[in-house]
Amino acid sequence: MSLGSFVMRRIAFLGLTLFVVSIVIFAVTEILPGDVATMILGQEATVEQREILREQLGLNRPAPERYVDWISGVARGDLGESLRMGLPVSDVLGSRLRNSAALAVMAFAIGVPLAILLGVIAALRRDGIIDHIVAMITLFSISFPEFVIGSFFIIVFASQLSLLPPASVMEPDASLIANFKYLIMPAMTLTVGMLAHTSRMTRASLIEVLDTNYVRTATLKGLPVAKVVAKHALRNALLPTITVIAFNVGYLLGAVVVVETVFSYPGMGRLIVFSVQNRDVPLMQATVLIVAVAYAAANLVADVLYVVLNPQIRY
Repeated sequence: MSLGSFVMRRIAFLGLTLFVVSIVIFAVTEILPGDVATMILGQEATVEQREILREQLGLNRPAPERYVDWISGVARGDLGESLRMGLPVSDVLGSRLRNSAALAVMAFAIGVPLAILLGVIAALRRDGIIDHIVAMITLFSISFPEFVIGSFFIIVFASQLSLLPPASVMEPDASLIANFKYLIMPAMTLTVGMLAHTSRMTRASLIEVLDTNYVRTATLKGLPVAKVVAKHALRNALLPTITVIAFNVGYLLGAVVVVETVFSYPGMGRLIVFSVQNRDVPLMQATVLIVAVAYAAANLVADVLYVVLNPQIRY
C-alpha cells in the first residue's frame, strides 16, 4: 500500500469517526439539564413566553430533524447562531480559536522539544544524578493539577517577583503580539503538564534502542555518541513517543479549559465553559466539535509520522 493510499484510508476513517462524534455531541446536548428558553429569558418569564421562544428557536421540532439541519449547516460552514449572544457562532469562534491555538502552539513548541531533550539526557545518563533530577522534575509536573501549577506561577512570578501580570484579561480580538506577556504563564502551565509522559517515554524507548545490536555495532565502529543517538537510535526511539505526543494534544485540549479559566484568558476553553453555563446549545456543539476535529487531526498526523519513520507500518 502506498503512502497516499494509507493517508486516504485514514482520512476516510477520520470522517466516519467525526460523524459518529457529531451524533454523540448532539445527543449529549439534548439530555443536558436546564432549559434554553429559561436561560435566555430568566426565571421571571411566563410559560407562554418560553413556549414562544422555543418555537422561534425551533426547539419544538423533533431531534432527528434538528440534527440533520445542524450537521448539514456544519458541512456548509454554517455553525448556527449563538442563543445567548445573538451572533453567528463562526464570528464568536474566530478570535477565541486564534487565541487558544496560539497558546497551544506556544506550549507545544516549547514542551515537546524540551521533553524529548530531557528524555534523551536521562537515557544517556541513566541511573545517574542527572537521570534522577529529570525524574524528579517530571514527577513534579505530573503530580499537580493545572490549577495548582498555575496558581503557583501567579504567586511566584506575579505576586513575589512582579515580572508578569497575574491574569490574562484582554479583549478576545486583541493583538497577541502586543499582549504577548499575557500568554507566558498560561503557556508555562501547559508546558509543565506535558513534560512527564513524553520525557519518560522517550527515556524508556531510547534506553531500549541503545541496547540493540545495531546501535552497539555503530558505537564499536567508533562513531561519535551524538551521531549514533541522532542518526541510528533516536529515529526508532521516537515511534512510541509520537503516540504520547498525539495524546498530549488531547491533554492540551482538556487542560486549556482549566488554564484559561485560572488566568481569565479569552480562548476556546472559557468559551466552552460559557456555553455550558448558559445552555447555549449551538455554541456548545460547535466548540466541542472543533475540539474533536483537532484531536482527530492530531492522531492522523501521528499515524502519518509513524509511516514516515517506519515505512513497514503502511503494509
